[in-house]
Amino acid sequence: RCSVDNRVTRVAWLNRSSILYAGNDKWCLDPRVVLLANTKTQYSIQIQDVDVYDEGPYTCSVQTDNHPKTSRVHLIVQVSPKITEISSDISINEGGNVSLTCIATGRPDPTITWRHISPKAVGFISEDEYLEITGITREQSGEYECSASNDVSAPVVQRVKVTVNYPPYISDAKSSGVPVGQKGILLCEASAVPSADFQWYKDDKRLAEGQKGLKVENKAFFSRLTFFNVSEQDYGNYTCVASNQLGNTNASMILYGE
Repeated sequence: RCSVDNRVTRVAWLNRSSILYAGNDKWCLDPRVVLLANTKTQYSIQIQDVDVYDEGPYTCSVQTDNHPKTSRVHLIVQVSPKITEISSDISINEGGNVSLTCIATGRPDPTITWRHISPKAVGFISEDEYLEITGITREQSGEYECSASNDVSAPVVQRVKVTVNYPPYISDAKSSGVPVGQKGILLCEASAVPSADFQWYKDDKRLAEGQKGLKVENKAFFSRLTFFNVSEQDYGNYTCVASNQLGNTNASMILYGE
């Protein structure tokens, strides 16, 4: 807007050195620039669908009693943040190094932060486009969130999933006392990424799935060995072996009579 009075005889709007309007006459070709008012008190133009290229100085030039006057206004264009590039989901072995990148645009330049989406996470782990993790541990697996904010609008966020592979670790393997003729269960629990494959041995002999009177049930984090009708011959030492491509581990347990 440009406020004028009745002493003004000529008016014009300029962008840098280009004339946009002179009086009621449009000098620019841009259809987005329109004349809003040309009255005794106001000379105003409107720029529709503003673009970043519209940023810069605009000058209202008026002629009063053969004495020119100018008034300048600077247009600042703000742009909401937008994440233009972010790392893909990644799978890495425990102990390896991870580099995550998050690139964002906006005006003013957005602030970029990384945080670990984890119950144990405390605040931001990086206030930068780049997140470097050296010697990654299994506790550092999960989703990492990049946030880009510049106060023009709500922050934009995107997530990257980091999978940390590690060899099996048997967390629970208990011996069990069962009387002859009763149902007996031996349980072997193991955490691993990728999930562990389980095998059972009695002494040095591998137990096959479907062996008479036995059932082997393998899940992602445990294996259950069930004896439907325990006999004296079933008593003894059993070994659970958990393995994935990174390694294997085993635990022994005893099925005994009461």
